[in-house]
This record gives sequence, C-alpha cells and structure tokens, in this order.
Amino acid sequence: MTAMTYAAGLPDPIHQPEFYEGVVSRRALAWIVDILIITGFTFLAGLLTLTLAFFLWPVAFVAIGAVYRIGTLASGSATWGMRLMGIELRDHRGERFDRVQSVLHVFGYYLSISFLLPALASIGAMLATERRQGLTDLVLGTAAINRPG
Repeated sequence: MTAMTYAAGLPDPIHQPEFYEGVVSRRALAWIVDILIITGFTFLAGLLTLTLAFFLWPVAFVAIGAVYRIGTLASGSATWGMRLMGIELRDHRGERFDRVQSVLHVFGYYLSISFLLPALASIGAMLATERRQGLTDLVLGTAAINRPG
C-alpha cells in the first residue's frame, strides 16, 4: 500500500484507490461488530445497575453506544470493529480524529440513522461517491480508509 501524504489531505481515489477498496463492505462488517460490542456493554450495564438498564434499554444502548464510539474514535480514529476490519476515519486533512471530530461524527451518525431516508441516502452515498463517504462524512469532509501501513 502506498504511504499516505498528510499534507495533501485525504488520499486521491484516482491515484491511490487502494485506500478505498473494500471500505464499504468492511465498514458494514465493522458496524455489526460494534453493535455486538455495544449490546454486550449494555447487557453488562443491566446487570451492574440491578436491571435498571434493562428497563431503559433504548436509552442505555444509545448512551453507551455514544460513549463507546466517541471514546474509540478519539483514541485511535476507529472503533474496535473498524480496527478489526483494518479501516479508520480521517479528517479532510488526512489526519486522525480528535475528540471534537469524534463527537461531531457520532452526532452526525446518530442523526443520519434516526430516520429511514437519511440512513438509506448515507448508504447510497457510500456506494456512489469516489471516497465511499456517507452523509456525515460528506458534511464533515471525512472518509473511512484502509489503514495505512
């Protein structure tokens, strides 16, 4: 894989297509892994709160998911599912996410999956754009890429 030049921003999909090959399918698999991890944490929270989190499952699931996603994106620019699949998110400069970018990306993600049309539009955008960007990525100028190395 070609080394990524950070000064130039995100890798060019024409000259460096290897950064975007298979990203959509890996991102989908990473999403499934992340949902399983969040479900496990939510179940654990149910046990630790003496079943309170079970009664508030949707709220607990969203809150735990937000903390998990923000924490993992801020610490390595990828959730554990993304790391397992060998992808990570980069900002418009080609740099890894910081805490603010992580919060914005997770907020955009939750907005886009809250309604059917934006969720479908986001998937469609990932399939149609050169950099395989979802709606949140397009708004923030970010992209998921195959991990350089």
